[in-house]
Amino acid sequence: MPAERAPHDATLMAWPARRVLWGDDYAEACEVHASVARAIAVHETVTMVAAPADEAAARLACGSTVEVVAIPIDDSWARDSGPIVVVGENGARAAVDFVFNGWGRKYAPWDEDDALAGRVAEHLELPAYRAPFVLEGGSITVDGEGTVITTEQCLLHPNRNPQLTRAEIEDGLRAYLGVERVIWIPFGLADDDDTDGHVDNVACFVEPGLVLVQGCDDASAPDHDRLAINRRCLEGARDAAGRRLDVVEVPVLPRATVGRGDRPVPYLNFYVVNGALVVPVAGHPADEKMLDLIGSTYPGRDVIPVPGAVLAHGGGGVHCITQQVPSAASP
Repeated sequence: MPAERAPHDATLMAWPARRVLWGDDYAEACEVHASVARAIAVHETVTMVAAPADEAAARLACGSTVEVVAIPIDDSWARDSGPIVVVGENGARAAVDFVFNGWGRKYAPWDEDDALAGRVAEHLELPAYRAPFVLEGGSITVDGEGTVITTEQCLLHPNRNPQLTRAEIEDGLRAYLGVERVIWIPFGLADDDDTDGHVDNVACFVEPGLVLVQGCDDASAPDHDRLAINRRCLEGARDAAGRRLDVVEVPVLPRATVGRGDRPVPYLNFYVVNGALVVPVAGHPADEKMLDLIGSTYPGRDVIPVPGAVLAHGGGGVHCITQQVPSAASP
């Protein structure tokens, strides 16, 4: 699996479908999805999957720069239900189709989302391989050179793969993602009941040997100690090449009051595109400083802030609604 920073052929997204999830914020959720798609389309092709009944609305909102494809879906978190595209030594690509069970059987129905990776692979004209275990794309971050970081909170949760041991899950990651070294950190965000602690809210590889981590400078918040423990675990870890990791902390964890109450809006849930970063913000006084910090680790890329509060209401962020399709030339 190439790193997210590697060149992309396209970005996959999915149009909001589960209206009961968004409630009164459904129209705003659609506008945020459209604005993210249009921002990414300046830099690379965007393919927006929409339920057939929503195809016309998605086309109208996204405009002519975004490809809209009618495919049945249950929900709109393309990172988790879409295919993970891997690249072979000869440059040939294939889509990995992991089992999807509605984030631990929380959000029914999920049958269409479980079928989505295979259907998108067919649209992309890529061979697909069905992995025989549950995994969401938001639960992993890779360096493209054989190392993956994930959380114990999510991948070891009994609602995902209760039949598998930690060692067997590691074997599955090696077999289907091509990694050699699995680094486990304990925690996702304290409020992340939806995904049981996805890593893309708390840590991401910038490049081999360099990791960004989400911190929390509010000592009274439950995330303060949890995220500090994650940081210390990564500072003591080594990657597949035997390097000790350099760790850069984004110290502020914004929160916003949305339809589901007070929710975190982590800066770490950003998405890397060709030539840019798309970062969720919530109007925190530290936004500019944190965007500069994140941008400094990706020199030469534009930093594009987008509204993150409504996505947090739905249970995710910018990274959660996107999935990269790496170029065949990706390392």
